[in-house]
Amino acid sequence: MKRRVVVTGLGAITPLGIGVEKNWQSLCQGKSGISMITRFDATDFGTRIAGEVKDFNPQDFMGRKLVQRTDRFIQFALAATQIALDDSGLTTNPSNTDRVGVAIGTALGGIESLGKNHRLLLEGARHQISPFFIPCFLANMASCQVAMQFGAKGPNICPVTACAAGTQAIGDAFRIIQRGEAEAMITGGTEADITPIILAGLDALRVMSTRNEKPEKASRPFDKDRDGFVISEGSGVIILEELEFALSRGAKIFAEVLGYGLNSDAYHITSPDLEGKGVSGCIRMALNDANISADNIDYINAHGTSTYLGDLSETRAIKRVFRERASNIPISANKSMIGHLWGAAGAVEAVFGILTITQGIIPPTINYETPDPECDLGYVPNVAKKAKVRVVLSNSFAFGGINAVLVFSQFPPQ
Repeated sequence: MKRRVVVTGLGAITPLGIGVEKNWQSLCQGKSGISMITRFDATDFGTRIAGEVKDFNPQDFMGRKLVQRTDRFIQFALAATQIALDDSGLTTNPSNTDRVGVAIGTALGGIESLGKNHRLLLEGARHQISPFFIPCFLANMASCQVAMQFGAKGPNICPVTACAAGTQAIGDAFRIIQRGEAEAMITGGTEADITPIILAGLDALRVMSTRNEKPEKASRPFDKDRDGFVISEGSGVIILEELEFALSRGAKIFAEVLGYGLNSDAYHITSPDLEGKGVSGCIRMALNDANISADNIDYINAHGTSTYLGDLSETRAIKRVFRERASNIPISANKSMIGHLWGAAGAVEAVFGILTITQGIIPPTINYETPDPECDLGYVPNVAKKAKVRVVLSNSFAFGGINAVLVFSQFPPQ
């Protein structure tokens, strides 16, 4: 019999703010965290907007020496973990340290550190390259630093699966606990991708919005006038525990993880399968794993990036799975407000999906102003709505065709 896995803590750092409460309030109010880029001069770029995390002081969460030895993506993960652990009350000690693990995904790792040190090399200042450059750059170092700073000696993994990484990390952590390899997992995703080289590369791909004059209007999933996604940064972390382990310590339980699906379109490096076959298959895998039918889903937290092909493919996939019910299921895209956090996106959206269950409020999809005849589902346009939500489907899809889907339910089930 599979062991049951529950969520006992939440942590989030996004363009909407630091901490879960601030994020949730802003999300439900339909506020946008997208603004002009300030981290570097983006004047000559086609896209000059992003979802920057404002007012983040890493020394609020760690010592100055550790700040100097870590990349921004690691700092986000450490901070979100601290928030989540404080929320859960979970601490490591000699009796459990080997049974607490970490799974934190990312798409790009320490790309900011790579850029800084590469510039030194090009400027002939090779000897000024930091001895901490490589540990700052490696993608797995967020997961490893979290383990070191919080004493988690159990399994440690780092999915590097682009925009599906955060969701895959949570799903893989779920599996680790199910298999009995850990009692608790610190899991999620983190990203600090707002750098010149990434912006230039995405400019070249022509996948980003160029609504530079109105940044808050740029991310518009499922809207007919959408013109691309908006890159963002931040981290989402949740604490997963085996049910009896959580109950034995009197933990507060937010939700239960019911199911997980993971597959691949095997179709194209950037474009999704337009018929949504891979995505619909992944959703069905998650539902089968959860041992529930499509009729049990009360709400879908969409991947919803605001790209023409991506939103169309997801809409078609939802129709494939839910058929005549598809139009009646509330769907929302958090990226309309926070932008696309790449490897952190699925983890942050998992946090919001869980809060939808506990708070009974479905956040809106803002900037949904001109309906697209091809994207014609119930995207909860512009204003949050109150609703009884028992079971949530959370979707993430990545460059290369990787699909990851999670199912969360109310706890205890009703």
